[in-house]
Amino acid sequence: MPAIHHAEHVGSLLRPPELLQARQAREKGEVSGEELAKLEDDAVLAAIRLQREAGIEVFTDGEMRRATWMAGLLESLGGVVPVEVPTAAWFREDGMPPPEETAFQMVAANAKLTQKAHLTAVEAGFMARHASGQFKITMMSSSMGNLLWRPELSQAVYPTPGDMMRDLVSLRIKEIEELLGLGVNWIQLDSLSYNMVFDADFRARLMGPGAPGPEAILDATVAVDAELVRATKAMNPDVTVGMHICRGNNRSAWMSTGGYEPIAERLFGEVPVDRFLLEYDTERAGGFEPLRFVAQGTTVVLGLVSSKVPTLESQDDLRRRIDEAAKYVPPENLAISPQCGFASTARGNLLTVDDERRKLELVVDTAQRVWG
Repeated sequence: MPAIHHAEHVGSLLRPPELLQARQAREKGEVSGEELAKLEDDAVLAAIRLQREAGIEVFTDGEMRRATWMAGLLESLGGVVPVEVPTAAWFREDGMPPPEETAFQMVAANAKLTQKAHLTAVEAGFMARHASGQFKITMMSSSMGNLLWRPELSQAVYPTPGDMMRDLVSLRIKEIEELLGLGVNWIQLDSLSYNMVFDADFRARLMGPGAPGPEAILDATVAVDAELVRATKAMNPDVTVGMHICRGNNRSAWMSTGGYEPIAERLFGEVPVDRFLLEYDTERAGGFEPLRFVAQGTTVVLGLVSSKVPTLESQDDLRRRIDEAAKYVPPENLAISPQCGFASTARGNLLTVDDERRKLELVVDTAQRVWG
């Protein structure tokens, strides 16, 4: 049976400045691939050490080798070309950040998709050698693959987004099979297409006037996510599969708002993961009532601690909110985490490493006080 851990974090951690500088130098040809890989290794070792010292028991590599959390689509696929990022406004408490601050490279399919890089296998191999306990591998769900379909580039190869999605699902299942063969026993799918269901404004900004309706998006997203989970469990019933959902996380900014009610019955009833890691750090995520649809025995990891701001949450407030969630999910099936990673994009959120450490320590200490 999947292990129960009551303290977790989503995945990414702040990158060291020297790693960011080296990646820029690599793009200019000023640093070799071997030199960059050594700095990435060092950064992962430091990330493992930070997690261990904070008391985290489920390790990640901090996504130190990735430019963004979307590396599975943006950095690992062949058959794609760079394109402009779709229009998507980002918001912070102090207003909208400058577009150049939140910009990142996007790609679109212009040929049959292939797996050109086995990034997660590299991550898993290193973690297997160096992590001092359980570790997980995070990956973007194929359900977000519609972002890669542009009619002017993709239609000749993939007449519809659905045609392309079949290849993306197949590639992701093969990638998971490779990870399981390497001994990985904990996988986390990051699936944000649900944002387009519960936030109509975000859907319109991202997909334009021709966007499918929320019901069609929900049908397609649930179908793909459920297929990935079932395929993983068919290969290894004992692997822990988690799914993370947030509302965007880029330089401490978010892109959407809305509670889980419009997706809850389908998501929690049809996607058979072991753990849902759900953003819940602000009122943007709504209340806990949708958790009434969570299947018996499934763990809900409450993302109550913000990775966007340095201010440390009150532990009394965190415990009160856990008690509120326990009205809908048995307390033994609850856990706590930050709402998202600390650096979903390489530049990271507007915190320091010391802030990050204190947030993780707060997660661990709260879990120990609540669950022992």
